Amino acid sequence: MNPDREYRNMELRIVPFEEGDEPSFFVEGYASTFDPYVLLTRDGIDYKERIEPTAFDEADLSDVVFRVDHAGRVYARSSAGTVELWHDEHGLGQRTDLSRTQAAKEVFYDIQAGNYPQMSFAFTVAEGGDDYDKATHTRTIHRIAKVFDVSPVVFPANPNTNLSVSTRAYFDGVIEMEQAERLEEEKRERQKQLIKLLTEV
Repeated sequence: MNPDREYRNMELRIVPFEEGDEPSFFVEGYASTFDPYVLLTRDGIDYKERIEPTAFDEADLSDVVFRVDHAGRVYARSSAGTVELWHDEHGLGQRTDLSRTQAAKEVFYDIQAGNYPQMSFAFTVAEGGDDYDKATHTRTIHRIAKVFDVSPVVFPANPNTNLSVSTRAYFDGVIEMEQAERLEEEKRERQKQLIKLLTEV
């Protein structure tokens, strides 16, 4: 995985077809909803994230590839007309045609068999495209710069243990800042108590 990119889970399902018919070889799904979700828990605090409904409005979706676990061979891509992406009130949607090559069909059958239980998409946030609310411990992403790939994954990411380098660096900085502020507040409170005790003597 690229350390400069962030990864989030998506729904993943095959497009239904009648039993006995040739499979559709299409898979589709939506990125995370626009409701806040817990990305990391540290010291009993839930650090959340929310993607704004307009975050994909200016995102570069021009050449998004379909790979497995964000690495290796490309099985479909938007510039070839085999990956379709859109964004609406539900999130970022994708529909991928895996019918063009035998290798892509094998990935479809693996998905159908349940070997890839979920999907993930890789993206970068535009510079200045997010902010953080200390009161709710929530990062809000307003603008996504680019979506790079959509990938079925063997092990869906556990945000508490498997954050990307970029995402972990962001939240490590937030947590460090909040801890420093708490320590400073505790120090000020101790000084107030000490002054109060000294003036009462």
